[in-house]
Amino acid sequence: MNTKLHAVSDADGRPLSFFMTAGQVSDYSAAAALLDDLPKAQWLLGDRGYDADWFRDALEAKGIQPCTLGRRSRNEPVRYDKRRYRRRSRIEIMFGRLKTGVASPPATTDAPRSSSPPSSSLPPSSFDYGQ
Repeated sequence: MNTKLHAVSDADGRPLSFFMTAGQVSDYSAAAALLDDLPKAQWLLGDRGYDADWFRDALEAKGIQPCTLGRRSRNEPVRYDKRRYRRRSRIEIMFGRLKTGVASPPATTDAPRSSSPPSSSLPPSSFDYGQ
């Protein structure tokens, strides 16, 4: 008995929308649910769970280039930008911040920066996404 949290984030790793599914549910159902919430983007980074021909076609119809690893069961490997795919770590960091309750850094460079580390005592509902 567990759950999966699926998210759409911007290029800086700030979450834009979430979708929760039961742990045994395929990532395809979350991909279909999040498809309408996708903002204008050039690329979508995702893991193997989001590799489906119909999802790739839907992304390309929206003008979004998919950058996901292919499923291991694919007969023909899919091409993806390995350099760009490494940026997926920003998404993993975003999920880590959600788990620990650490606020993300300000979105602009002209915001005042403090020299002290961010407080980890913030409740999960008080994230500051710099908006």
